[in-house]
Amino acid sequence: MRDGPSAGIDLISGLLAGGALKEYHLTYAARGELYRRLGDSALARNDFKVALQLARQEPERRLIEKRLAQLS
Repeated sequence: MRDGPSAGIDLISGLLAGGALKEYHLTYAARGELYRRLGDSALARNDFKVALQLARQEPERRLIEKRLAQLS
């Protein structure tokens, strides 16, 4: 966040490209939030959908579903 959403997206994308954290729902949720803050609803929605598929805990699923609904 210190360097802005674009820097965060680059960092997270780099981790995912290297195979790190690709099965961790919060990786996608965080990147989705950064895309949302940049106004890129399509990319945000894609990442939130992946996060929702990976999330197992109901409170986390509800938060991700809320974010998706906000983008619709």
